[in-house]
Parts: sequence; C-alpha cells; structure tokens
Amino acid sequence: MDTLSQFKDELEAEYQTTRKFFEVYPEGKNDYAPHEKSMKMMPLATHISEIFGWPDVMLKTSDLDFAKGDFQPKHLSTKEDLLQTLDENFKSAQAALDNAKEENLNDTWALKNNGHEVAKWSKYGSIRHSLNQITHHRAQLGVYYRLNDIPLPGSYGPSADHQSF
Repeated sequence: MDTLSQFKDELEAEYQTTRKFFEVYPEGKNDYAPHEKSMKMMPLATHISEIFGWPDVMLKTSDLDFAKGDFQPKHLSTKEDLLQTLDENFKSAQAALDNAKEENLNDTWALKNNGHEVAKWSKYGSIRHSLNQITHHRAQLGVYYRLNDIPLPGSYGPSADHQSF
C-alpha cells in the first residue's frame, strides 16, 4: 500500500475544501465565538491553517514540546493572511510527504509538555490525527458561519447553501 500518496491525496482534498471555507471568511468577525468557552473565529481558522503544516513537522521531528516554546501559534487578522498561511503550510506538508519514505511512517512522534508525554503515535498515526483535526475544526468553523448567516460551501458534497458538487 502506498500510504504516502494516499495522505497526499487526502491532504489535497482537505486543502481544497478548507480553501473554499477560508475564501468566504467574514471580515469583522475575528472575535466572534458562539459561547464563552469557544475559541474565537480567527484563532480557530488560524489553528486550522496551521494544522496543514503538521505533517511537515511530524516527519522531520520526533516530538513537539509545548513548554520549550517549540511552537507558537500565529496571530492572523485578515482573510488574506489566513489564505497565505494555509497555502504555505499545505505546500510544506506536500513537500514533506514527497520526500518521505513509507518506513518513516513507522517511527514514533509525541506531543510533550515540559518533557512529559501527553500523546504518542506512530508518524502514520500522528498524520492521521492531524487530518482528523482539520475536519473536526473546519466543522466547528461551519457552525460559526451558520450562526452568522454565512453561506456554507460544500465539504464532501453539496451544502444547504450550495447544491452543486
């Protein structure tokens, strides 16, 4: 089985769908959140755009330790910044998948906090998790859009707002 090419195909499909969502991102709604415990709209969208870069990080490292400052989320403020970050991270993930070998997917990768392992997967599992995170958070963004009367693009087929495939 050629898992890397399957990941590339899936990443491409998720990128195209996410790009449609970001193209209709509403200016002036960056601080919208449906609940006090919910992430605000722009940080949520930024997080989605950054997840696209995770396969690159995962294939080039063995772990990510938040306490060491290995990762600092970006603070974006415009739709253009959001689209640019998405495009850059997608391209870096594509390149990483192009340069990887199937056996690299068997290596382990972990999330840590000050040396403590929070989660650990094979690199296959960590990339699969990141793809699931894209879908999960984009669905959240779709709820935010719906609550703000922003027509939803289709994800895996038509939406109530866009009936064509």
